[in-house]
Amino acid sequence: MTAADYELLDPRFSRLFNANERVEKLFTGCRWAEGPAWFAAGRYLIWSDIPNNRMLRYDETDGSVSVFRQPSGNSNGNTVDRQGRLITCEHSGRRVSRTEHDGSVTTIADKWRGKRLNSPNDVVVRSDGSIWFTDPAYGIDSDYEGDHAESEVGACNVYRVDPGTGEIDAVITDMVRPNGLAFSLDESLLYVADTGRTHGAKNPAHIRVFNVGKAGKKVSGGKVFADCTAGLFDGFRLDESGRIWT
Repeated sequence: MTAADYELLDPRFSRLFNANERVEKLFTGCRWAEGPAWFAAGRYLIWSDIPNNRMLRYDETDGSVSVFRQPSGNSNGNTVDRQGRLITCEHSGRRVSRTEHDGSVTTIADKWRGKRLNSPNDVVVRSDGSIWFTDPAYGIDSDYEGDHAESEVGACNVYRVDPGTGEIDAVITDMVRPNGLAFSLDESLLYVADTGRTHGAKNPAHIRVFNVGKAGKKVSGGKVFADCTAGLFDGFRLDESGRIWT
């Protein structure tokens, strides 16, 4: 990286990168790039282009970029499960889906208590196989990110899908617009961003941290971990040292 690539606001950041490293542009042409998911075994990256209703695939072996899926259900967040399958949040599909190894697509979650989800936004998979995802209403607020509709659930929650039964539980119900989420390295903590400020200047723009119960099914606490003084925290992940990148 060079000074032309980024603005250094904290000298501690310089310890995380070699001085000769650079930011490399892989692709240009997305209206809104979101949800990158890296497949280490195949050496490729999948990400979403929400308004263009497509998913793209970057191949590290030759540098090519191709359309992975279109239409994509206005896909947003993606992750990879423990079996190497793609897990995707779909706005217009109003579901969380899984792409199987044979290319077929399975619906993981699309309703809670018989009502359609809003527009799943981001997703993580715990080591026990449970799937945790956020469900704000951005994809139904207008036709830009999905299809405009009224919320059937009437709330914006964080959900857990049980790996054995497929049962969907609302584990966090007091957020305005839950967005990005990630577990700590030992999975004892769950970090969740709230981007509620998009719907009101007095609404939150922060990351909260929750304690995960020993059974891995419930959370408690929820204190503010970090406030965003400019802009919003969106998606994020943790590195090997437990630092949050967002």
